[in-house]
Amino acid sequence: PKLATVVYHNKLGTQLERVSRLAQLSGEIAVMLGADRGQTTRAAQLAKADLTTGMVGEFPELQGLMGRCYAGHDGEPAAVAAAIEQHYWPRFAGDALPEGPVAQAVALADKLETLAGMFGIGAQPTGDKDPFGLRRHAIGLIRILIEKERHVPLADLVNAAFTAFAGVPSVKNAREDVENFIYERLRAYLREAGYSANQAEAVLCQRPARLDLVPAQAAAVRAFGELPEAATLAAANKRIVNILRKSGGEAAIAVDRGRLTEGAEHDLYLAFQALEPIVADRCAAGDFTGALLALATAKPAVDRFFDDVMVMADDPAIRSNRLALLRGVAQTMNRVADISKLAA
Repeated sequence: PKLATVVYHNKLGTQLERVSRLAQLSGEIAVMLGADRGQTTRAAQLAKADLTTGMVGEFPELQGLMGRCYAGHDGEPAAVAAAIEQHYWPRFAGDALPEGPVAQAVALADKLETLAGMFGIGAQPTGDKDPFGLRRHAIGLIRILIEKERHVPLADLVNAAFTAFAGVPSVKNAREDVENFIYERLRAYLREAGYSANQAEAVLCQRPARLDLVPAQAAAVRAFGELPEAATLAAANKRIVNILRKSGGEAAIAVDRGRLTEGAEHDLYLAFQALEPIVADRCAAGDFTGALLALATAKPAVDRFFDDVMVMADDPAIRSNRLALLRGVAQTMNRVADISKLAA
């Protein structure tokens, strides 16, 4: 109860009000992670209690650690005590990550509540100023989802965070801004892992829903880029994307095989009819590298199409049919990542 006397932020209320949000958000995240909801909520309720103790008042660096000791002394479950300490993790670059699902749920809630609250009141980082450590919170969230292989859509987490602020009128819904901020930190994470700017952009421009899949997708893009066919296919994909963008939505709803008048467009249609289920199956199995490598077989058909076929034909029916064909080709080629980004 002493947390009611500690101001967290003048626009976000007291630490006790913050703990109430953490408990709600942690419970929702526990369900997403398959963690024990009761233990997770209990850990969130106690996570900040040690801030009012004399020990943490004298030695602030002991926050969390003292909470774990007090919780253990009072007979709280081991998972609850561990989560009280570990919800602050990682505290710095390369630091350990929270171990169990209860600790991970509270840690994610703590980081998301901070990000949603601060972005919601317009207190996001500017330049090199980041007084609330939001970049660190975002990287911590990314590392937990990726390195602990947590299969939770980012949008679900961010939506839950802003739902926890439903009763706080000063907090605006800045969901998109928070997601953009996290994707920017993810871009830095991939660059530090050795991926090029184009490789990272190929994956992240599609705003992948699940961050835990991103390293495998980036590795697939890198493997694809080493193929002799990669440059030509990436350039063709870029050309397709540009054609579709400039066509202003003129493409037909579906391809009419009866309007495929040229042999090259018929061959392209058949090539991608065969490829689409292969790519889909490999993506479903998490074999993103296999999905992209399969595209190499389409190079002859793609080359011949652009050599022999005028996409923007005078006949509007033929034109819209060819655009529909290219739209289907682009959807299959970009199932894992937007490979047009590799065409520098």
